[in-house]
Amino acid sequence: MSLTKKQKQVYDFIVDYMDENNFAPTQMEIKEHFGFKSLGSVQDYIKYLTNAGYIKNDTNAVRGLQLTREQEPTIEIPLLGSVAAGCPIEAIEEHEYISVPKSLIRRGQYFALNVQGQSMIDDGILDGDVIIVKKQNHATNGETIVASIDNEATVKKYYNKKNYIELHPANPTMSPFIVREESFEIKGILVGLIRHY
Repeated sequence: MSLTKKQKQVYDFIVDYMDENNFAPTQMEIKEHFGFKSLGSVQDYIKYLTNAGYIKNDTNAVRGLQLTREQEPTIEIPLLGSVAAGCPIEAIEEHEYISVPKSLIRRGQYFALNVQGQSMIDDGILDGDVIIVKKQNHATNGETIVASIDNEATVKKYYNKKNYIELHPANPTMSPFIVREESFEIKGILVGLIRHY
């Protein structure tokens, strides 16, 4: 499971604290370090990190946090909002970052998008997934791309025909659609995805 920037900061604080002291920070120490208004915020972060498999939490102990395992190295990339797996929707330019496994990232620029819709379910891209996209303006036929059509973003399979471009969903209940080149721009190609359970 991926971490938001703030979740990673909390996790990194717990790791660094344990490296320095050989025991875990208390919830109060985490609260004071980050300036949270309540312990409820700390408990939310601990719950997420526990569910994601980053830590274990003995609720009967004041210093009950334990690291579960060595995590795969991660890298932060921008999370630029949402993209439709259905009809195109407006791309939301949010300035948030998300940690993704370093193994998904090669040379080049990358970004992430939240998926909304059901049009790519046969390719295993589900509503609520986060897709990892390599930024580029070209693709080969059959690649899954993020495209902008009249400034609205969608994720589909790309096919360049002789006089037009077809975008194919991966859902048998939906039809491909044809786009005009002048209103169409490839933003990047799909290289991976992250799913929250």
